[in-house]
Amino acid sequence: MFSKWWHYALALIVSLGVVGTALAGLAAALIYPNLPPLEALTDYQPKLPLRIYTADGALIGEFGEERRAFIAIDKVPAYMKQAIIAAEDERFYTHGGVDTLGVLRAAGSNLLSGGAKEGASTITMQVARNFFLSNEKTFTRKLSEAMLAMKIEHNLSKDKILELYINQIYLGQRAYGFEAAARTYFGKPMKELSLAEFAMLAGLPKAPSRYNPVVNFPRAKARQEYVLGRMRTLKFIDQPTWQAAVKQKLVIRQTRRQAEVSADYAAEMVRQTLFEKYGESIYSSGYKVVTTLRRTQQSAANRAVWEGIADYDQRHGYRGPENQIGLPADKAQREATIAGALEDLAPVSEMQPAVVLSATPKLIRAQLHDGTVVDISGSSLKWVANWAAGKKGRQLAPGAVVRVQAVGSKPQWRLAQLPEVEAALVALNPRDGAITALVGGFDFHRNKFNRVTQAWRQPGSSFKPFIYSAALEKGYTPATLIDDAPLSVSAQETGSTVWEPKNYDGSTSGPVRMRTALTRSLNLVSVRILQGIGPNYARDYIRRFGFDPARHPPYLTMALGAGSVTPLQMAAAYSVFANGGFSVNPYLIDKVFDKDGRLLMQASPQQVGGSAPRVIDPRNAWLMTSMMQDVMRYGTAARASQLGRSDLAGKTGTTNDALDTWFAGYNPDLVTITWMGYDQPRSLGRRETGSQSALPIWMNFMGAALKGVPQKGWAMPGGIVSVKIDPTTGTRLPDTVVDELLDGLLGDNAPGMVEHFYQEFPPPDAPAAGWGADPNNPVEPPAAPVEPATAIPGMPL
Repeated sequence: MFSKWWHYALALIVSLGVVGTALAGLAAALIYPNLPPLEALTDYQPKLPLRIYTADGALIGEFGEERRAFIAIDKVPAYMKQAIIAAEDERFYTHGGVDTLGVLRAAGSNLLSGGAKEGASTITMQVARNFFLSNEKTFTRKLSEAMLAMKIEHNLSKDKILELYINQIYLGQRAYGFEAAARTYFGKPMKELSLAEFAMLAGLPKAPSRYNPVVNFPRAKARQEYVLGRMRTLKFIDQPTWQAAVKQKLVIRQTRRQAEVSADYAAEMVRQTLFEKYGESIYSSGYKVVTTLRRTQQSAANRAVWEGIADYDQRHGYRGPENQIGLPADKAQREATIAGALEDLAPVSEMQPAVVLSATPKLIRAQLHDGTVVDISGSSLKWVANWAAGKKGRQLAPGAVVRVQAVGSKPQWRLAQLPEVEAALVALNPRDGAITALVGGFDFHRNKFNRVTQAWRQPGSSFKPFIYSAALEKGYTPATLIDDAPLSVSAQETGSTVWEPKNYDGSTSGPVRMRTALTRSLNLVSVRILQGIGPNYARDYIRRFGFDPARHPPYLTMALGAGSVTPLQMAAAYSVFANGGFSVNPYLIDKVFDKDGRLLMQASPQQVGGSAPRVIDPRNAWLMTSMMQDVMRYGTAARASQLGRSDLAGKTGTTNDALDTWFAGYNPDLVTITWMGYDQPRSLGRRETGSQSALPIWMNFMGAALKGVPQKGWAMPGGIVSVKIDPTTGTRLPDTVVDELLDGLLGDNAPGMVEHFYQEFPPPDAPAAGWGADPNNPVEPPAAPVEPATAIPGMPL
């Protein structure tokens, strides 16, 4: 009886097997002819984002719906391949697309567990699904996946299949492919990763959101250890290697930044330009843009702006914690509360959010997002002493939500705060207009307003050199005496009300030479110079530097920079002085390539000695530079002498009530403009000036940008004579009177004793009209050898 039952059971099983096989065969016969063609695999065209680089190859920006970075299979490190195979498909190189053993093992496991808890998708099946199929869980889709996997195996090599998988698979954080994931999670290319980092990435395909180390590091760590264990079991690694990898501390990149150097404002300028030309295709076509930025200069500019803002904040005091939360006594609840409070607070620049755990006058202890506890002590606490206790509401007490920052080579932590003030910096090459560094504000992600190109602000005294340059063309010289005496200007002349301008310190000093007036930034003298040459003449003259006359009303207030400019305009304008009198248009995009490396666009900049038009006399440019060198040596920017260079020239700028502070300076190879102010204009503070707030940013940047660069002065052009003068009257002195004084005591370049003039306008032997007696009616010179002034075209990228 038992024997017959056994035979019936066997017959049933065989029959079911035959029927099942027949049905599977029939399904395959119906499905296989309808499988999609494999052109998407054989001619793989991934959606590559727009990438933007510095001139020397540093990534500064990436734009696209998908973060991708294609990598050929022969460039993939062996550990990366082994980690993927260990995690996803240990028999990848031996099966034919469907892993029969894997299917049987998964079926048995699911039968024992009473549910479908384990799958058996091979790498090839995942490629089939990612390229051609949906994720719906039906028998038909699964069968199609298996059939398509076998078709793929018949047409492509194993390495090609693995290459497709490595580049196509989604791994969280908008990263597609392992190369993009390496940069997203660890901030470096795949070739620089360690075994522990390879294993972390290899654990992501199973469930990118569940095992995302940014979102849930403990779960991701557990998955990484599973992958390392599989690698040890498969003998890809030995026991000591496994042990070292498990113990390695992983540093996960918490921010969204993909760039190698921060230049978000510049990257956005490039994106806008390419979008206008090519449209939406830029986000998936793999275009590569090479800008004119320089990695070291951009890094130095970022650091200079950040430190300049931090120094300003230090001068003006701590404004208090960002928030205050209650800390539960229970440790687990406290950790959850801290995590919740910091969850939506992203790091800004180098400032990380933290929650204060304890606070005393000598030590503040705070916890970061990742659980790290940092101590703040020493001199940095003086800045925040008034917040330690005794204030209503927010206090530097347990539960305060603050910002902390690591400083120094051996990091020491200090309290920081998100600034309210803003600053900007732009640097360019005066010979062709190439922008080498650009910082449009403190943090692009917090505020995308680009102050280099979009902020129209009053330039203050940094505009005076353009008025002085106009005066040189009207017959003034650096030795011309102008009265630094009180002045009252009528409403008709100002365009509004009676105006009584004052020097910054309220002082007056009688007649002074024009060189001295610029060096000391005397407002009264500048107004009298503009009276002498006429506001309408000056307004037309500044066209030569690229300024829009409509933004500079023809009133005497123009002498003190009451018009509107952008930092980029100022950089182009000061380039005229730096390069000897030529106009150059600033530009940012040098080359654009398609995904295959074909050149699509290339800049054709105006260059000095080439197509750049001459807009002022070379003698005028040289004399202005000479006067602005004195600003750096003895004037309002004298602290710049700390840089130890003699090839620097520039001018400070401070507007009424210190709403804006500027420094515009240059050497023959680099023009840099720095600005500080509030987006909604308000006073920076009573003692804030261009030399106090903008100049230090400029010095910080130029010190780094010119490090190791040989000094290079400006050669005196023809048509200029050097004459020894009386510094009091500006008149010529007989050589015998001052030879011993100059050559024996002070040297031939004693300030105010040797002056330079247009050859056709040397100084008189005694004061005469036009030189000292009546500066408001200077001698009208004959036509200077200058090309006609023309409107400077706009400044394209």
